[in-house]
Formats: sequence, C-alpha cells, structure tokens
Amino acid sequence: MKKLVLGLAILATTFTGCSSDDDGDTTRVPATGEITGDITSNIVYGYGNYTLKGIVKIQSGVTVTFEAGSTITADKANGDDALVVLNGGKLIAAGTASEPIVFTEASKVPGSWAGIIMYGDAPIVNSASAPAPQTAASEDGLTLTYGGSNSAHNGGTLKYVRVEYAGQVITQNNKEHNGFSFYSVGSGTTLENLVSYMGNDDGFEFYGGTVSAKNLISYGNKDDSFDWQDGWRGQANTNWYAYQTGTANYGIEVEAKSVNNAFWPIINGITLKRAAGTVTEAQSEVQLDAFQFKKEGNGEYNNIIIDGFKNQTSPTAKNGGAIQILDLATYNNQVAAGKIKLTNVKITNTDNDFISGAGTFTMSASSFNPTANWTTSTTATGANLTTGAWCTVNGVNLFQ
Repeated sequence: MKKLVLGLAILATTFTGCSSDDDGDTTRVPATGEITGDITSNIVYGYGNYTLKGIVKIQSGVTVTFEAGSTITADKANGDDALVVLNGGKLIAAGTASEPIVFTEASKVPGSWAGIIMYGDAPIVNSASAPAPQTAASEDGLTLTYGGSNSAHNGGTLKYVRVEYAGQVITQNNKEHNGFSFYSVGSGTTLENLVSYMGNDDGFEFYGGTVSAKNLISYGNKDDSFDWQDGWRGQANTNWYAYQTGTANYGIEVEAKSVNNAFWPIINGITLKRAAGTVTEAQSEVQLDAFQFKKEGNGEYNNIIIDGFKNQTSPTAKNGGAIQILDLATYNNQVAAGKIKLTNVKITNTDNDFISGAGTFTMSASSFNPTANWTTSTTATGANLTTGAWCTVNGVNLFQ
C-alpha cells in the first residue's frame, strides 16, 4: 500500500508545473504530457498543456482532476478522440472565469472529436411499458448501458470548462457525439459555466438523468444548441444561452421517447438567438424553431428571449418560429394537459410564434391550458451571464 501511495504521489507531481526561480518570479510554467488509454488510478493534472490521444476512459472508482487554466488538445489525425467518464468515475475540472479549462482540437475543424461524455445510473425513461429502473444503450459508438435508480449519482464537478470543435458524427443515429454528452447523470454532479463551441452536432445533450446545469453557452453548433431525451428531469437549471450561426437546427429540442411522463425539467433564464442567413443542417428537417417539442417532450421554462428564427427561403423553403409542436400526441398529452409551460417570453425578429408540425392541429396561444402556461413579455431578460476568458474565443465574447 505504501508503494502504491508513493507511486501515485510521484505521478501527480509529474503533471504539476513549476512556479518560481531564484529571483522570486512566481510565473507558472505549464506542465506537458499525453493522456491516453484507460485511467485506472486517481491522478491530478496540474496546470498545463496536454495532448488527448484516443478514447480515454476514466474507470469506475477513479477521480481525475484538471487544474484551472489547463488546455487539453485532441488531434483527429491520430484517430477518434474522447474523454469518457464511466459510471462510478469522477471528473473534477474546476476552472475559473479568468482561467477556464479548455478542451480543444488541433485542426480547429467542427466535428473533429467526440467531446466530454459522462455516464451515470440516474433514472431514465425510454419505454412506456417497461418497469423502472430502465436502461438503454448509448448512441456514441461505445454502446454502453446507462440508466438506473441512483438519482443522486455524482460524476464530479465541471466549472468554467469549454469544449471546442467536437460533435463528431460518424454514423447518423448510431455513432454520434456532442460537445457535452450526459448519459443518466445524477443530481450529485455539478455543471456550471460550461461552453460548447463550434461543434458539428448538439452543443449539450442529456440522455435522461436528474442533473441540473447553470450558466451554459452553446455557440455555433451545427445541430441543436440544447437537446434531451429519455425523460431528463433536471430541476435547477438557470441561464442557458445559445447563438446559432451558419448552420444549425433547433435552439432547444425536447423529447421523452414517446412516454407521457409525470415529471419534466425546469429552466429559468433562456436566450436563443439565430444569426441572419443561418440555414438548417439537413434539408429534411421540418422547420426552424427556437423550441421543438416532440415524442411527449415537456417542461417548465421561464424568462425567455427568442430572436432571429426567420423563415428560410433557400436552398429549401422552411418556416421559422418560436415554438413548434411536432406531433399530435405531444399536443394532446403535453400542451393541452398543461405539461408544457412557457412564461415571460419575449419574441423578436421571428416570423411565427407557433408552428404545428403534424398538420392535424393548429397551435396558438389559446392551445395552452390553462392560458397561464403561455405568457409573453416585453421585459424578459433571458440568460444572465458574467463575461470573461471562460466565454471568449479568439478575442470574441460569445455572450452577445
């Protein structure tokens, strides 16, 4: 045991940068190193610049810590790269507003790596008939089982972390990745001040679970800014900001695997912006919406700004709108039953307030029951974020 402890201490020291010279200069010298393979023992990566090579997995029972200000760079030229936190493992990445922890990719091309993937055993729902606890297989190519009954699952702490150029899509709906992918992550996990920048799929995706997230920025991601399924039910979410530019689909895509749930997420303070000229990723997409509800998706959303979701005229004509209800079941069971609540909503520069996706019903403000489940406002403030290095890339403040 003593030899093991000593070995781990030496290993941790290896990744800690030096900090002073004979003249008392306290400038930190960043450590360097390569991160690869399965991580099977606790380790602290001191402030530094590291290379991420391959599918790196933090094993169950293992805690990996990155110090503030560190940069971890993947390189698609070496093959598939990802940082995966397996169920029972923990990732502690606690940056600061001035010294964020940045996960990036050498080529700076969207979709070049798989981002951060975290697994837990918090509850999910993916079938109306199966008894709880339910499980499912991941869609990231690892085909790992997620789900369970541990609502308080703790996958660690992510604060002031930025993921860049992720969202690798290898096979549609079979091997897909996002900036951040949270598979049945529990409420014991801390997610605060996170940025998903210029990815090729969703910025953030929640696959069930009970975790909540505060102060999120999804910028320039080519699919949805925020997405979830499997009955995600985080209750303490605040300050979500999305800016779509160039190519993008939905601001927030909400679904629950066609299960009419008695629970839902709550988010307060949302800003969804779409730059002029932004077009849908795939012309097969039905419409261009700030919110799309489908497959029994629901939730409570308050203090919302929606801006720029205009109609698309080319290459294919698409309607743009604030709210789309895609299917009749979601309309009947979620809208009419009062399980979708959008209050204090400010809509600007958007061609349609409501879109009826299925064509068998007509959405309007009167569709909500009671009418208090839909209220508009001219004074909504949306996401309230503090700027800093954590949300600045190449001199551009992402929170516009």
